[in-house]
Amino acid sequence: MTSKVSSDNELNHLLERIIETTTTIMQARASSLLLIDQESDRLFFKVATGDKKDHLKGFEIKVGQGIAGYVVETGEALLIPDVHNDPRWYKKISESIEFRTKSIACVPMKINNKTIGVIEIIDKINGEPFKQDDIKKLTEFSSLAAIAIGNARENRGLKEELALKYRIIGESRALKKVICDASKVARSSVSTLILGESGTGKELLARLIHKESSRKDKPMIILNCAALPEALLEDELFGHEKGAYTGALSKKVGKFELADQGTIFLDEIGEMHPGMQAKLLRVLQEGIFYRVGGNDPVSVDIRVLAATNRNIEEDVKKGKFREDLYYRLNVVQIQIPALRERREDIRPIVEYYFDNFKKERGLPNLTISDKAMEKIFQYDWPGNVRELRNALERAVVMGNGREIEESDLTISGAKPKYPGLQIGLTMEEALNNFKKEFITINLEHTGGVRSKAAVIMGIQRTYLSRLISKYDLRGI
Repeated sequence: MTSKVSSDNELNHLLERIIETTTTIMQARASSLLLIDQESDRLFFKVATGDKKDHLKGFEIKVGQGIAGYVVETGEALLIPDVHNDPRWYKKISESIEFRTKSIACVPMKINNKTIGVIEIIDKINGEPFKQDDIKKLTEFSSLAAIAIGNARENRGLKEELALKYRIIGESRALKKVICDASKVARSSVSTLILGESGTGKELLARLIHKESSRKDKPMIILNCAALPEALLEDELFGHEKGAYTGALSKKVGKFELADQGTIFLDEIGEMHPGMQAKLLRVLQEGIFYRVGGNDPVSVDIRVLAATNRNIEEDVKKGKFREDLYYRLNVVQIQIPALRERREDIRPIVEYYFDNFKKERGLPNLTISDKAMEKIFQYDWPGNVRELRNALERAVVMGNGREIEESDLTISGAKPKYPGLQIGLTMEEALNNFKKEFITINLEHTGGVRSKAAVIMGIQRTYLSRLISKYDLRGI
């Protein structure tokens, strides 16, 4: 049923909480949330409470059939003190599951004034019939559920839009092989290590693998391992229990738990601290983990994709990355070539992003001059596709609105090269020249990400920031 809302664990859990709360507050024996499938024009049970809730999953109701079907058809709430005296009562379901029903209150769920389903409550625990005030309360709960479902559908529409946005562009033989390998990997659940320079599209490839896998309708959770210190990374991955530490005012669900039944993508895995590597290995081996401050094991079923721009095999040899974790992650390895190694892809990449930027800016007649294109083709693009995309976007924004000129592309014709030793410089001047060139090369290699450049250079990020200010390198 293509029109059913996403079955993501997070949405299901939220709807279950809403219905359980509804049942408690309304003091009802049972409650149900039914949604419309637009293709079949029927209602199906999404969430239910009560002794017979598990028996309801196979039942469907036509729009217009029974109390729930009537509410969907009319868009108006119904209060039925005794269903046996109402000709709209559809008793087949109650009889089939042997659940006696007397009183029902049923209200529509609406998004933008369009009915998408209903919430109904059955019989008060004390035996009294439902009253008009109950309809008002029930309507509030239906509004909450409709908001949750609307957000889920909006997110799904956003995902479809993102699928177009996050395309892997290119027709080179090297790129086709990468995509072919990714499609093969997607058919299995093996851990996969994606290697490539910064800006080559490792996350895009991970998204492609997830999208073509059997887990495509489940969550894909992305976490950059280089963005957080070890303690915070553990909290992000595994979550924490209430009171685990000062400031932990409630339980937090971690990324692994959110990715259950789906995929987790661990970007920049090579930057993970040794202590965290050991904890990650244990999760991959045992399939369980413990929230920070918790004693109860949490079991998950996830597919792990990891990526790094480091020479991870060299890091393993040097003891910087655990060999056992490397082999766990590296069941299959996919290497994305740098843009300079597949130069035939430059033109389709330029055309794709340039068309998008023109639409965004409302400049349908904008063109690129021959000299600007020549400059694009001559450049080595050390920052790969990301650098090319950013250069194009800046040129569109800062240009004259008619034609992208050579001067609009703030790139040099070749990579900077250290000039070597020079006669006539003092020791301090020579050292300063080297530091400036060394910082420049590393910043370009990391796409301007200072924290990553600092790790590669073996210095503190704060010290790197001071050097950037000292040598006036802030434009990189």
